[in-house]
Amino acid sequence: MSEAVYVINLSRIYWTGRYRRLAKAIKAVKEFIKRHTKAKTVILDSSINEYIYSRAYDRPPRRLAVKVLKIDEGVYKATLALEVGK
Repeated sequence: MSEAVYVINLSRIYWTGRYRRLAKAIKAVKEFIKRHTKAKTVILDSSINEYIYSRAYDRPPRRLAVKVLKIDEGVYKATLALEVGK
């Protein structure tokens, strides 16, 4: 299994309206992982979800460190690696 750690910059999420930021942050994490690993399916661990929700729905973190593991061909699982810039 291959493993990699990525630091995802989510500061662009703050350009959108306040009520959309949470959903856009989750979507941005999935899209980042898909783009950098050429994955078809990305499974997010609940730790990522809880960390993004830990502040508020309109204030997601600006950066997120994620550890990505290859489970199967085209399937990757992402877990929270570090709490960056907290």
